[in-house]
Amino acid sequence: MSVQFGRWNFDGKPVDRGYLEKARATIVPYGPDDAGSYLKGNISILYHAFHTTKESRRETQPHTTASGAVITWDGRLDNRAELICQLRNVPSIGSTDVSIVAAAYEEWGKDCFCKLIGDWALSIWDPHTRSLILAKDPIGTRHLYYSFDNNQVTWSTILDPLVLFAGETFSLCEEYIAGWLSFFPATHLTPYVGIHSVPPSCFVRLEPGRQTSRKYWDFSPSKRIRYRSDAEYEKHFRTVLAEAVLRRLRSDSPILAELSGGMDSSSIVCMADVLLAQGSANGVRLDTVSYYDDSEPNWDERPYFSSVEQMRCQAGHHIDVGTANTCILDLKATRFRSTPGHREHSSKAASEFASHLASAGHRVLLSGIGGDEVLGGVLSPTPELADLLRGLELRKFAHQLKSWAVQLRKPWIHLLHETARSFCLPPRSGSLPVSWLQRGFASRQGLALSGYGRRLRAFGSRPSHQLNLLAFHAIQRQLCSTPLPSAPPYERRHPYLDRTLLEFLFAIPREQLLQPGRRRSLMRRALVGIVPKEILERKRKAYVARSSMSVIGSAFSELSALSKDMASSLYGFVDDRLFLVALEKIRAEEEVPVVPLIRTIGLEYWLRVLARTRCLSSTPNLVHPASDFATGGKGGKPSVVRQSLS
Repeated sequence: MSVQFGRWNFDGKPVDRGYLEKARATIVPYGPDDAGSYLKGNISILYHAFHTTKESRRETQPHTTASGAVITWDGRLDNRAELICQLRNVPSIGSTDVSIVAAAYEEWGKDCFCKLIGDWALSIWDPHTRSLILAKDPIGTRHLYYSFDNNQVTWSTILDPLVLFAGETFSLCEEYIAGWLSFFPATHLTPYVGIHSVPPSCFVRLEPGRQTSRKYWDFSPSKRIRYRSDAEYEKHFRTVLAEAVLRRLRSDSPILAELSGGMDSSSIVCMADVLLAQGSANGVRLDTVSYYDDSEPNWDERPYFSSVEQMRCQAGHHIDVGTANTCILDLKATRFRSTPGHREHSSKAASEFASHLASAGHRVLLSGIGGDEVLGGVLSPTPELADLLRGLELRKFAHQLKSWAVQLRKPWIHLLHETARSFCLPPRSGSLPVSWLQRGFASRQGLALSGYGRRLRAFGSRPSHQLNLLAFHAIQRQLCSTPLPSAPPYERRHPYLDRTLLEFLFAIPREQLLQPGRRRSLMRRALVGIVPKEILERKRKAYVARSSMSVIGSAFSELSALSKDMASSLYGFVDDRLFLVALEKIRAEEEVPVVPLIRTIGLEYWLRVLARTRCLSSTPNLVHPASDFATGGKGGKPSVVRQSLS
């Protein structure tokens, strides 16, 4: 995952060299291999490479096209051969990704973006039209941020230089904070008002005095795949899953795959082994890393990831994430972090992972993120029943309603009510993930706090497609909130978020993915003989929360002291008295939503560091002193924030 940084001064003045050097020093840890730059007049572009393929090592970036456009590309192009066949000006199959992308832009202009399959983010500076285009792939695995005003536009893969070297302070984006405390923030947001993130599947065009954003691609609601037999669905699934994994095995260094013992990660590793045995991946070495906690009675992953290791006759690296690993230490900030999700990684397990990654030469990590959401891992009959109800397939609807009611042990009238209700109210409508938020903040940011849920539309795309997109957008928000690693750097790849695979899964009947009493029906049937039987037949993995609650309880004294003078209370987010109540419940072993609590603690540490670095405005313009500060019990004025936290 390479990085880029650029600045365009609209007044015609050259970009200050000292400013560029500070920006370069910030991005170098993420791109330690090669460096390139484009410096001309009032525009400067920096590029630092992190190579993961043999083709990337032959790239020279920024890349200038035949027409004079300057392209900076961070990505992996998966449909290289297909594009080469369609283009006239690409010499051979050995061409670099950026040269293929440049030829595609010369051939089709902005229409080329929808044709680029893979994980990518790019910038295109066109000196002829005096415009800048920033674009990201439809999934959103790459980061690209920008700030824009009457004087300049600055863009970067890394958020840090946009914040640290702006020469100004920023107000906090309230909606981003709400999204972070509940599920994940919207993909176009950053924590700072005035700094934006390019959304997935969109391009932003910037020119002096004008900014436009447009979505260039989306999943087609009209695409449907229907076969006569289950065997045909299974064969097609194996084909697209194999393609998704193979695309992510393109590497000139050893690849590390997460192997949790669940169906998602195990299927990736087992499918990769099949492809390697066939010689499809050009002899890439695949290693695995697994996590275990023998102190957690509900976490029984070791037997399952061991069965995969036995099948592949190769043991992986095992990391203990037991109670000795304190999550609170990982949340403490001692230096600037651009987002509350960017942790220090001071825990023993995180340090061991980083050390193993560096020592073994791994530059790519395969992750099973997304499998649960798109392959029927969530046991909900609503998508299927809503399709049947809206299509007035009443006989089949009645049959499936009865089958699901028996399986879920619910009265059928309750399932009928839930299905009908989904057309009237959004998911989680009116519910808040935590009880310790200030009332005004919670009232203003109800949509973000509810996960941006919306009710099903009675007209338009079929309900299952609408719900597929809602689940997919939640994954996109998670990816956009995941910080880019730098110590050491590595590239995350997600086979289950392959565009071709997702198009297939969104187009087939819902009952192929999920049946009464049978999560992941298609996956279980299709991967017989590829994935160990005990994994295909295992029950849903338990969610582990006991150890985290134990760590929080043991740190009660420290956290209760933290609650006495909370920055997040002064900024109008958290009611410190109710936060202390939640800590008391944890100590008393009562049920409390642990993930939002950990995020609240991380937010507090993060805000304190930001206050010390003077990045935030003294007076938050997002709060209402008469209501929020009174609710927080602090009294006083927002102007005391900086002094009290310094």
